[in-house]
Amino acid sequence: MSWFKKVFNKESKETLDKGLEKSSQSFFDKMSRAVVGKSKVDEEVLDELEEVLIASDVGVPTTIKIIERIEQRVERDKYINSSELDRILREEIMGMLAENQNGEVENMRFDKPADGPYVIMVVGVNGVGKTTTIGKLAQQFRREGLHVVLGAGDTFRAAAVDQLDIWARRVGVPIVKQKMGSDPASVAFDTVQSAKAQGADVVLLDTAGRLHNKINLMNELTKIKKVMQKVMPDAPHEVMLVLDGSTGQNAFEQAKQFTQATEVTSLAITKLDGTAKGGVVLGISDQFKIPVKYIGVGEGVNDLQVFNKAEFVDSFFKKNQ
Repeated sequence: MSWFKKVFNKESKETLDKGLEKSSQSFFDKMSRAVVGKSKVDEEVLDELEEVLIASDVGVPTTIKIIERIEQRVERDKYINSSELDRILREEIMGMLAENQNGEVENMRFDKPADGPYVIMVVGVNGVGKTTTIGKLAQQFRREGLHVVLGAGDTFRAAAVDQLDIWARRVGVPIVKQKMGSDPASVAFDTVQSAKAQGADVVLLDTAGRLHNKINLMNELTKIKKVMQKVMPDAPHEVMLVLDGSTGQNAFEQAKQFTQATEVTSLAITKLDGTAKGGVVLGISDQFKIPVKYIGVGEGVNDLQVFNKAEFVDSFFKKNQ
């Protein structure tokens, strides 16, 4: 069974514009200072732009790539007015992201396996909004008539299990949990087995958010996967890493740690509203070549949005009047 729903609409765009307002304002304030008194884009302006992009948490590798693209354009066109810089920057960033071919996701879609539910294993450090993201996804899936089962695999924190339990009751979906300190792999096994028996469409499995060390993390996640595969040989079908966008460069480090510890297949970047660090989405999308599937731009359940590159860049470069 293939499940598909186009989710980006006018209301989503307005929410995205509002959520990225601080990032956009901060960026344009810095860029205005960079080009003040300049009539054309020259080496000095590009040096200033490089600093602006890095200060906006785009990241050094992606910033260098963007600057090189603009340098090539200046060389080709010979003269570019500084007033055109934001338009050119927008075009070059969109071109760069389009070339990445890293899984543009404009809809909530998955193909349910014939032998059971579509299993999403959710990973990320404590405090990034992992459990809240699971709850919001569960509610969005539930609204579309899907049978959702939650798995409380973070058995090391009572707060994590309690929070997921609250979400399960709020959304009206079943949850599989065990006593504190239980083996997370055992919870994963029970969750997938129970969901399969119920004929569920999708499983959202929470996992422990400790980055105590990479080897232990790798071993734990590998064990969870192997135990789930005793019930469904191809599970999990998706490993979603949740990152806190408001932490800026720390989100890059978390992405690096988790992608080295396990095969991450999608990203959700939360807490972008109320922060000026929206550029982190551009850098992570470019550097890790893993689809950014969801972004969080508010507290509401619908403020967890499917990431649309074109709409994100448009909102990021939207000048606040």
